[in-house]
Amino acid sequence: MSKIAVLDYLKSIDGKQTVSGIHNREPNAKPTLQTDEIFKRTGKYPGLWSGDFLFSKADVENRWIMIKECKRQWEQGSLVQLLTHVAPPNQPEVCRWEGGIMSHLTDTQWTDLVTEGGELNKAWKERLDGYAVYLQFLKDAGVPVLFRPLHEMNQGKFWWGGRPGSEGTAKLYRLTHDYLTKTKKLTNLIWTWDMQDMSRDFVEYNPGSRYWEVFAFDIYDQGFNKSWYDYILPIVGNKPMAIGECDRLPTPKILTEQPRWCFFMSWAELTFEKNSDEQIRALYTSASVVTRDELPKFK
Repeated sequence: MSKIAVLDYLKSIDGKQTVSGIHNREPNAKPTLQTDEIFKRTGKYPGLWSGDFLFSKADVENRWIMIKECKRQWEQGSLVQLLTHVAPPNQPEVCRWEGGIMSHLTDTQWTDLVTEGGELNKAWKERLDGYAVYLQFLKDAGVPVLFRPLHEMNQGKFWWGGRPGSEGTAKLYRLTHDYLTKTKKLTNLIWTWDMQDMSRDFVEYNPGSRYWEVFAFDIYDQGFNKSWYDYILPIVGNKPMAIGECDRLPTPKILTEQPRWCFFMSWAELTFEKNSDEQIRALYTSASVVTRDELPKFK
């Protein structure tokens, strides 16, 4: 199975190399904007392409364009990742950023969401049914997906995040995992647990080792500080760990000092706002950084 091949590859480069990556932010109608921009500036395509299900009317309507690009990127040799900026279950699938993605459920609503048979629990599973159609298409096409739902679980601005403990965000992640893998039989997903560099309470958000295969760490503050890297190592153990998002790119020196990052994914347009062309080129031409042309064939 190509999912196993991808995981085996990420494990094989552990401590040696780091796959380059970039997120392609909306619109879903143009799902290669940032990937193409990297190529223009470096002559290299990133090793990892990332897209997002998203939540605006236009982006929801153009999801198939993004999903088919996911398949095309895999066929061209990229690793692929999908994010889920998803509307809360008490709102329609098309929602706003402020008051939608960035909103809050009451404790009563949260309990209803994570309790089997609750109204919001049913609504969430119906939302996942819709997502599963796209993910099944990718499964049928033989595309393994680094799947990163409920990202930045300690980020309380998102409706799903900032709820520590066994009944909090981690429980929703487990529920989502079990529904998509057991009920929907999606075996092509590489489950990614994602946290942000804002609070060292990862134990409060860990859904359990059997629920994730890759750990991703989003860096927007002081995350390249080696104390974060050292904090994460014992949590991850021998599983692959990645820079899930960043605005400022790691330097080749940082990757030498912190060699276990198996990939980095810079955030869309922030890549070009926060880093000079020289910095981008220096990273993409580093001997320790893997671009698309240097990845093995996983089929």
